[in-house]
Amino acid sequence: MTAITEITDVAAAVLLRGEPAAPEFLLAQRPPGKVYAGYWEFPGGKVEAGETPEQCLIRELGEELGIKATHACLAPFVFASHTYEDFHLLMPLYLLRRWEGMVTAKEHSGLAWVKPAKLTDYPMPPADAPLIAWLRDLV
Repeated sequence: MTAITEITDVAAAVLLRGEPAAPEFLLAQRPPGKVYAGYWEFPGGKVEAGETPEQCLIRELGEELGIKATHACLAPFVFASHTYEDFHLLMPLYLLRRWEGMVTAKEHSGLAWVKPAKLTDYPMPPADAPLIAWLRDLV
């Protein structure tokens, strides 16, 4: 087994809308020029030095989606741990049901509100894909 020299901390959020019994989850499409371009992911990003995962998400959701989220509305849900070729990714995933502003694709190629049964129709990076089962169990 090869030793991993770098661990990358990332935080991501699942925005939910609709009735609790029939929610839709927001997926964001990675833009051209990025690794896994065209794949769909949960919005978020790298946790900067001195930043908590919640602070990271509040910043990233503003930058990527143009919305304002608060710490109180971010509910820890599950996390991903995945080894890529060059690094190991640790990613807590939060649920977010309330935010201010209109969700807009500021850094992504597209956005999609997706029903749980359709999540597997959207190709996702390896770290994100296993989270689908957790989301389906949520409803």
